[in-house]
Amino acid sequence: MPHNTPDFRSRAQLIERMDEPCSREQLRACLCDLAKTNRWTMAYRPLLHWLNTVTTVLPSLTEPLRILDVGSGYGDGLRRIEQWARSRGIAVELTGLDLNADATAIAAEASPAASRIQWVNANIFTYTPRKPIHLVISSLFTHHLVDSDIVRFLQWMEIHAQIGWFINDLSRAAIPYHFFRAFSKLAGLHPFVQHDGPVSIARSFVPEDWRTMCAAAGLGPQDAAIQSFKPARLCVARRKPTLGGEPL
Repeated sequence: MPHNTPDFRSRAQLIERMDEPCSREQLRACLCDLAKTNRWTMAYRPLLHWLNTVTTVLPSLTEPLRILDVGSGYGDGLRRIEQWARSRGIAVELTGLDLNADATAIAAEASPAASRIQWVNANIFTYTPRKPIHLVISSLFTHHLVDSDIVRFLQWMEIHAQIGWFINDLSRAAIPYHFFRAFSKLAGLHPFVQHDGPVSIARSFVPEDWRTMCAAAGLGPQDAAIQSFKPARLCVARRKPTLGGEPL
């Protein structure tokens, strides 16, 4: 666990244990507990809300809606989207991409036999999609990157996402930092999660961070919407002008 409270005025330069080499068993246990935390904190809600809004203005597609999840980890987010699409009769092609080969193997193992999600082990900056992507999403991914790589990621999504993209990450603040330190210990979560949860919050963002990085990526002030969701989520949403209307 971090011993010193970080200065929340800027992103902390700290290391997360799950970013360091570990066994597949350790990573699996960590990712399972992260998925629990996502369920407990309703972490899928911002993305599902955005998807519901986007699909109301989708043009008639003659092919399935293709969604790429970058930094897909345990895959629980994509499996939740697969359920969402099935319940609405929306044809989708879902791809989870992760730099960690163990993570993609764990996500595949955790998926039901009937799931059609494709799991890909690759670096997003060298990845070339086989088919055009309609939507690019990520959850708890961008805070693992340095600012310059976040700008590169924004530019990558602008090039490859035909309809739009959505970043679901954390909000940097003292209250969620201290709350998660206490909660993760009381809940008996995996030691990686107890350490990495507060570190993730300290490494995450405030709205001004996103405004600066979006501008550096060539986006105008009205091109993307920055919105907070409780508890402690800060999301960035982009809807391409081809759909008409204002960004979400």
